[in-house]
Amino acid sequence: MIAAHSMKDKTVALFGLGGSGIATAQAILAGGAKVIAWDDNPDSVARAQSGGIETNDLRQVDWKQFSSFILSPGVPLTHPRPHWTVDLAKAAGVEIIGDVELFVRERNLARKNTPFIAITGTNGKSTTTALIAHIIKSSGRDMQLGGNIGTAVMTLEPPADDRVYVVECSSYQIDLAPSLNPTAGILLNLTPDHLDRHGTMQHYAEIKERLVAGSDTAIVGVDDSFCAAIADRLERTGKSVIRISKRLAISDGYFADGSNLVHTRKGDRNVVVSLAGIGSLRGEHNAQNALAAFAACRAVGLSVEEINAGLKNFPGLAHRMEQVARLGKTLFVNDSKATNAEAAAPALSSFPRIYWIAGGLPKEGGIASLSGFFPRIAKAYLIGEAAPQFAATLGEAAPYEISGTIGAAVEHAARDAARDGSTEPVVLLSPACASFDQFQNFEKRGEAFRSAVLALAGASPIGGLLNG
Repeated sequence: MIAAHSMKDKTVALFGLGGSGIATAQAILAGGAKVIAWDDNPDSVARAQSGGIETNDLRQVDWKQFSSFILSPGVPLTHPRPHWTVDLAKAAGVEIIGDVELFVRERNLARKNTPFIAITGTNGKSTTTALIAHIIKSSGRDMQLGGNIGTAVMTLEPPADDRVYVVECSSYQIDLAPSLNPTAGILLNLTPDHLDRHGTMQHYAEIKERLVAGSDTAIVGVDDSFCAAIADRLERTGKSVIRISKRLAISDGYFADGSNLVHTRKGDRNVVVSLAGIGSLRGEHNAQNALAAFAACRAVGLSVEEINAGLKNFPGLAHRMEQVARLGKTLFVNDSKATNAEAAAPALSSFPRIYWIAGGLPKEGGIASLSGFFPRIAKAYLIGEAAPQFAATLGEAAPYEISGTIGAAVEHAARDAARDGSTEPVVLLSPACASFDQFQNFEKRGEAFRSAVLALAGASPIGGLLNG
């Protein structure tokens, strides 16, 4: 645990008593402060009380006693309207921050030079975060991984000179971290997302920009207009900016040339690594992730050789183009995290011959936007409520069957792929749908796919996955 010494002898309000909220309250107590916590869920309040955390309805307390208000990132700060606790804090002139801000203050207080990599972006941030963490850990360094990837940041080990922090940051967390100042900050990309919480795309982009604006070194993907403008703007202020691109042969920075990652500087061009043969890093989107990881790891002192070694044995993230098993020449891939068409596109673009398992609870727009990938579909196996809708969209563009369940889809797809004459047919679960018609969440759906695949006679598992 990182004790919140920056709050010593102060009284702090806290709202949101999920796992990270309770961890934050405990960190504040460990740092010698008083905390009064609350949640709209009575069960969460009871769990906090059982852990020795003082609770009280924050509507009924005097806010003049508080020096700070710690808000869970899942609670609205501005849109669609501020949570009632936010109104109370603002009326009392109390600062509103989150757990990432507490972490930043502790690092600044204890050891500001402790290497700290922060990662954000609309897409790919979890894979990039996990990839960086894997590279650093593989190099033998003390690596601490947390933030939006699933581990509460205040539960990590305290700052130390030989310790490297790798923290994934959502826009909600950045919005509550005004002092965010990583050694290397990564902004991968920006597309419309979470606009119900941020109001406009412009505001969403402004929040994301804060992470790289506060960084010693800003690493920015420049393949979209928002990020390209951010990189230019930061550079004009004198910030150290490293541009990365998965599509453009940029003159200064890192870019992908096929499977090669290329570094250019002052006209010199150098291939720093090849992703050829790294199954967990297939596709253009993973080239961007690898470029960002390479640049960040160099920024905190890793050698090219250490980074290359980590890239080559990266196992990948569960449910994100996860290589589950092989059966003969057939590869089985779990991309259950793809809960809409946009999220399914990277996997569909990464394989030339696909036996596609898709469907679930349909999202607005269906799969029409994926029509450019239909020629890659050897056959589709449609499941869940979306099956009739997806069948209508596929029409005569690709063969399909309505399998109904993942078990039936896996069995039929494996049988058909075994007869395929191509070099590496792929049975791909990339549903382009929510899971809630048949499963509790996308993880449960992915686990069902994995179980069905591993139950096939002769299936050879591909292990070593990271959770995130």
